[in-house]
Amino acid sequence: MHELSIALNIVDMAQEEAERRNTQVEAVHLELGALSGVVKEALLFSYGIACDGTRLEGSRLVVKDIPIEVFCSSCRIAKTLQSMQWFHCPDCGAATTEILHGKELAITALELKQ
Repeated sequence: MHELSIALNIVDMAQEEAERRNTQVEAVHLELGALSGVVKEALLFSYGIACDGTRLEGSRLVVKDIPIEVFCSSCRIAKTLQSMQWFHCPDCGAATTEILHGKELAITALELKQ
């Protein structure tokens, strides 16, 4: 389960910022793409374990799910895919390989205690 190592890295980065500001973290906001290779439920579970005994203990991991968005060269516009098994435009059916979004795994914000 590589989600635990990812959770530990998230906690390390957030803890570093909390220590720099001498405060506690209430929440870590994360963007998680459908193609990131991370299982959301496993990451949420691992986050709780990773926070034990740190400045993040009791904090929340707020995950924003990012769908797969591709560029359709036939329609000349970005389209959101409904399935990660079918990389075809949902409107015209053209095959597409240009991924615009969906691979994200990024901390976007920290909520700190005042």
